Amino acid sequence: MSAKSALILGATGATGKWLLKDIIKSSEFSRVGELGRRVTDLSQVDASDEAKSKLVQQVIDFDKIGTPGDVGTAKLSEGWDVVFITLGTTRAAAGSAAAFEKIDREYVVKAAQAAKSSTPGHSQRIVYLSSGGASASSPFLYPKSKGLTEQALAALGYDDTIVFRPGLLKGRDTPRLGERVAGVVTGLLSHLSFSMEIDMHVLSRAILKAGVVGSQGLPAVAAASKVDCPTGWFTLIGNKGSELLGKD
Repeated sequence: MSAKSALILGATGATGKWLLKDIIKSSEFSRVGELGRRVTDLSQVDASDEAKSKLVQQVIDFDKIGTPGDVGTAKLSEGWDVVFITLGTTRAAAGSAAAFEKIDREYVVKAAQAAKSSTPGHSQRIVYLSSGGASASSPFLYPKSKGLTEQALAALGYDDTIVFRPGLLKGRDTPRLGERVAGVVTGLLSHLSFSMEIDMHVLSRAILKAGVVGSQGLPAVAAASKVDCPTGWFTLIGNKGSELLGKD
């Protein structure tokens, strides 16, 4: 089987940095696209020149997606086989609840919609990094945005939609206050039960594996489940499954 193409959105984020490196190093992909509000400085990526040569980078304006002549829309629409999305933000970084939702949900869905192939017979997979506790019915901003995004992606009609809901991310350059506090607690609990945290490099490997094998090819350790929602369905992988899949 010939190598496939992969698109990654959010490659400059905490997990996205790991995932970009893993994707370009993978023999499963012969062409990789990195699109975003900014793109990665390749001098900072630990990969061979051959691996880096697979990469096509493009700075895009998410607000212009779908407008005539937009270069970002054109790049998104190049018929990528697997679309990886690790794009997200925080309310503090965005500046307001409205700005947060625009980046965290609107940009994600618009980009995924533009990347959906119109070529008959072209099978596409989308893999989205959500968050533990995501729920469209949550009264809280962050989990509700993630849950609504999951449902919106399920409605786009990709042949395979996979969603990851990891726990607390270990290894951030600048951990959020809540994660620093919770990290102490969950670190202690991990000695008594399965960890509620996950290392970002492990999560990255899990996301890559899911993107390569798809829902039907996931091993039992992923503990994947089918989630039905008003807009369709998706395959869900939680924190424990993510960790075991990433270490498998």
